[in-house]
Amino acid sequence: MELLEETSSVQLLIREVLLAGGMIVILIFALYAHTGSMPPLVVVESSSMIHEKEGEVGSIDAGDLVLVHDTSIDTLVTFAEATDKSNRNYGYESHGMEGDVVIYKKNGEATTPIIHRAILRVIPNEAVHASNMSECSSNASNFSSYDSEWIVDGKTGACVFTWDVPGTNVTNASSITLAFDGVQSGYYDCDRTVHSGVEEYLMIWDWVPSHSGLLTLGDANRCSVDQGFAAVNGSQGLDTSDGSILGPVRDSWIVGRAGGEIPWLGAVKLMVSGTGPGLEYVPSSSLFNLFLCIGAILLMPIIAEPVVRKLFESSPEYAQAKQEEALLIALGISEEE
Repeated sequence: MELLEETSSVQLLIREVLLAGGMIVILIFALYAHTGSMPPLVVVESSSMIHEKEGEVGSIDAGDLVLVHDTSIDTLVTFAEATDKSNRNYGYESHGMEGDVVIYKKNGEATTPIIHRAILRVIPNEAVHASNMSECSSNASNFSSYDSEWIVDGKTGACVFTWDVPGTNVTNASSITLAFDGVQSGYYDCDRTVHSGVEEYLMIWDWVPSHSGLLTLGDANRCSVDQGFAAVNGSQGLDTSDGSILGPVRDSWIVGRAGGEIPWLGAVKLMVSGTGPGLEYVPSSSLFNLFLCIGAILLMPIIAEPVVRKLFESSPEYAQAKQEEALLIALGISEEE
């Protein structure tokens, strides 16, 4: 009899484990169906997108889980486009500010993805096909940059002479000078000390992009764009594996567009991970809310059990069952019989 009970307990445990695993698999595939990308979630590790020091639901804080929606560069809405009154995407916001937040890998490298806002996109205007930089130097004069991925007349590779920036008045320009001062383009507040050569708003000065793509910036980085000082004075920029400063974010580097967030829960991964910054950048309020959620989940069965029992005992079926049990006892008949 004891062996039978022990076998039943093992079977019950196996069934519960399989049920839990099945639910997790179903959840992952449901998220994949919704986002079109795998993995469908990323954990935010740094504070580069934070809006409030103590965290804020709606913006992206360290410790948040963010849905990753499969996308292409052509479908992303930049800050420039979202603040341009003549643009069809005027007023579009994502995670507390205008424009989409993009998740990308620096130079397409197998490193931790960056999650920053798309400020503007540079697109070649005047360009001719070339297979490499040397061909540009030999056959074209006064070219701006060589873009190895831009397609001209169905052929990959281009000598770029001039650029367009959608959502702005910059068209057919050999270099890009653009003020996000609320006049020339939408206002972008840098929230930084103003001094010579550094304005209170985002100012791109005489930038010659190395290729087509996105200019990106963390919301909390005070106008220090990922593409460095070549684009914006005072910008530190992001280093790549070869030691150079990151260029515009190409379509091929993009992992996805940041969708909805699940606040706080990603801190669990950061807590147990042996790599990365851990909980260094996670707001204390996020940790408090995380532990509050865990506590609520653990307490829920304890609180729910007496409530469910009371509801069950107040049902007509329960009363009838008790009456039948009492009758059987009075008749001297056991339930097993």
